[in-house]
Amino acid sequence: MSTSFAPPAVAYAGSDDPHAPLVVLLHGRGSHEREIISLAAHLPRGATYAAVRAPIAEGGGYAWFANRGIGRPVAESLADTMSWFRTWLDDVAPAGRPVLLAGFSGGAAFAGGLVLADPARYVGAAVLYGTLPFDAGVPVTPSRLANLPVFVAQGDADHVIPRELLDRTWTYLLGESGAPTWAHRDPSGHGITPASLRQLAEWVQARLSQVLERGPVPVGVPADVAWPTIAGGALAHRTGARPDVAWSIPQQQQSDNAPAELQEELYARVSALPGVSSGPSRISVPGARGLLLENGAGPDEAFLVPRAREFAHLHPGYDGSLHLALPAAQAADLVAHGWGTPHPWAGGRLTPGFVMVFGPRDAAELEVVTGIVAASHAYASGARDTESAAPLRPDRSAN
Repeated sequence: MSTSFAPPAVAYAGSDDPHAPLVVLLHGRGSHEREIISLAAHLPRGATYAAVRAPIAEGGGYAWFANRGIGRPVAESLADTMSWFRTWLDDVAPAGRPVLLAGFSGGAAFAGGLVLADPARYVGAAVLYGTLPFDAGVPVTPSRLANLPVFVAQGDADHVIPRELLDRTWTYLLGESGAPTWAHRDPSGHGITPASLRQLAEWVQARLSQVLERGPVPVGVPADVAWPTIAGGALAHRTGARPDVAWSIPQQQQSDNAPAELQEELYARVSALPGVSSGPSRISVPGARGLLLENGAGPDEAFLVPRAREFAHLHPGYDGSLHLALPAAQAADLVAHGWGTPHPWAGGRLTPGFVMVFGPRDAAELEVVTGIVAASHAYASGARDTESAAPLRPDRSAN
């Protein structure tokens, strides 16, 4: 697609290595690239930082992208601008160079549009004090951003971006999007605070470190993900609404919790899986019960924290959910079918397939959740293909 836009004005900072990860900083309106590039001084070393001036008139702001009343003209303008940006990006970051986007205010809508239009092109996105470009022609569908780490920061007193759009962005990213989302809120207005900048720096460091060490995982939910440890070989959709989940750390299930007797039956079943030792979790909240596979031959990614060899743990009775590690495709499929949600730090500080599994509410769900934990156990055990492994059965004589 050709456009009439001039070549982008770009300010650079950080590494001049053409293979270093590229972090693109987007303000979104006017000539603010020199202003937003100053963030680079507070962000991790080793990356190249590029602040790109989007072709938006001063005063256009978020509404240029996100005003729901404009409709088709906004969608066409956004498509043109994204094409213009991608032409520049494909030149400076050929395939293989990791690209992470960070957008503030109107730049958040632009960054969000780019990521929603082509999630696999990026290794992460930060949406800072802004909104996603809802109703502007980009897909905002369930699990669109599965396995793509996202950082979102908002101010409770922000009166620049309509609260409706901020809330919609927050709800989508922490729910339907399927993205492992590290979230920050503070009582500020429309501006990046020292606290949000510190957390952004931690998130960028963690995300880029994992990408450089392990490479990115495929984004999105593959079709026909196999679950050999579940009856029928596939996950059905969990009935009802997703429970409320804390957006901060520790991640906890806050509603629709599993009955105590089902929690105990689940623990009895999964702690008896072959080779498993159980006891207090080494990495979770007090009262959480861990499942360890010290001789497991699985990769580091198969464990919540590799050095602990803990592949899963069951949270205390007031919560009843589990954390466990799965292959990335199964993790995305689990979230898409409503059985859990990504951990905010998955794909950053923690393994990409780190998910919360909601506690079982009845006997049928107990069977499914047991099968999910068995899939995690197979992954930690080192099964060559966890999608073709034979179903596992608890061995109650093992412990």
